[in-house]
Amino acid sequence: MNPALARLLTRLYPRAWRERYGAEFEALLQTGRGDLRTSANVVWWALGERISPTRRRKMDQPAHSFGAIMKRPSAFLPMAMSLTALAMVLGYVAIYGVVRQADEGSVAHLWQLLMAGQMPVLAFFAIKWLPRAPRQTLCVLALQAGAALAAIAPVFFLHL
Repeated sequence: MNPALARLLTRLYPRAWRERYGAEFEALLQTGRGDLRTSANVVWWALGERISPTRRRKMDQPAHSFGAIMKRPSAFLPMAMSLTALAMVLGYVAIYGVVRQADEGSVAHLWQLLMAGQMPVLAFFAIKWLPRAPRQTLCVLALQAGAALAAIAPVFFLHL
């Protein structure tokens, strides 16, 4: 690509972005193909960067950090399901007390569905993320196991 065109396309990005990536991006554009498609892509992403700028914190965060993995639905959904099951059991105990029923009620059935329903999501999460980021994935799995144990504990200790 023509150096003048590469410089012009780089100038489309906001100043903060150019200060961080400008020289490297301009060199990349100069060594790459200078076709219309590349120019259109650069204009499109520069416009997107001006509308919704990338924050420095998000730029520096590694793609496979604990925080990035934790934001994935397959990571936080099992914990949310366990905590919902825990809240349902504690709410039932708070309202009705520790009462054994001959037949399981709707709270027990919902608890079972929530606890069993998170197993496929956990399996998907482990299969997808263990090869990519084993240490961070094991930390997330430990949190998920803790949430599941917290939901199981009242049922076990109160013999519900």
